[in-house]
Amino acid sequence: MNNPSAPINRNISVAPMLDWTDKHCRYFLRQISKHSLLYTEMVTTGAIIFGKGDYLAFNDAEHPVALQLGGSDPVDMARCAVLAQERGYDEVNINVGCPSDRVQNGRFGACLMAEPKTVAACIQAMQKEVDIPVTVKSRIGIDDMDEYKDLTDFIQIVADAGCDIFTVHARKAWLKGLSPKENRDIPPLMYDRVYSLKEEFPQLNLSINGGVKTLDDAAAHLEKLDGVMIGREVYSNPYILADVDKRFYQDDSPVPSREEIVHAMLPYVEAQMASGARAWNIARHMLGLFQGQPGGRIWRRYLSQHGTGQSKNGLQVGPELLINALAAVEEARATAKAYQDSRVS
Repeated sequence: MNNPSAPINRNISVAPMLDWTDKHCRYFLRQISKHSLLYTEMVTTGAIIFGKGDYLAFNDAEHPVALQLGGSDPVDMARCAVLAQERGYDEVNINVGCPSDRVQNGRFGACLMAEPKTVAACIQAMQKEVDIPVTVKSRIGIDDMDEYKDLTDFIQIVADAGCDIFTVHARKAWLKGLSPKENRDIPPLMYDRVYSLKEEFPQLNLSINGGVKTLDDAAAHLEKLDGVMIGREVYSNPYILADVDKRFYQDDSPVPSREEIVHAMLPYVEAQMASGARAWNIARHMLGLFQGQPGGRIWRRYLSQHGTGQSKNGLQVGPELLINALAAVEEARATAKAYQDSRVS
């Protein structure tokens, strides 16, 4: 069980990503980095309170882990924060940054940047009920509310309500006219605005998100800010986290190889399948493990082609999916090496 009084080191975190950062993804990423702060994909208050599934399930190995909540009703948000604390989450984060249609229609996400008093009311209601940190993830602006003063007004009102931890995606969100995918790329990154926020609000813990592709990028941001949140780059190239613990947390423990990570996942796949999951539910998050490495395409192709079907005996594909994919990679590497050796001789 986590200790709510222990402060979380926010140097590096992995962004909440809809349909991606589920419990399987987080368990996999935790095999690579012990210390990075992990976020759930956004879960709405309605799903938690009225849904039939267990939307708060996670594995103890995931700590430190934060629940990202989508909602705007202070009573519901407080109720869900209590449930999150009871389940052992280390933090509850309010989604004020997602531009998805699913979010706008539910009156949460980035559209709440136009309603800072609503966010403030949620902060106060939640903090009254829980001891774990209640934090906010936002954009730098939305639609025509994209001046620096609009951002500082939002931060000031929410901070005055008691929130002292923010993660800011350094792009605005166009809620009218751009798709969620376009909102991740088309609005320009404006890192200087987030840097200016830290100068204006030095008492706040501020992390930055958006466009971080290397650990050198992260290190540069950390010279001016308290934390860096990495999103899509971790998903497409998860092994980027392998150097995080040593570089940003002064942990000199041996870094697991990609092959060791695959073997570490086998008992998890087996256990999850016993609870009704499919191997592909887990393997899909591992497609980028060998990104940029010899055999990387073969790894991805093998998992994609064999992960969703059945084995030769008609049974559901199991942990052997990962073992066989790894064998295909090693075979391809051996073939390539033999070819290179023959060219040299």
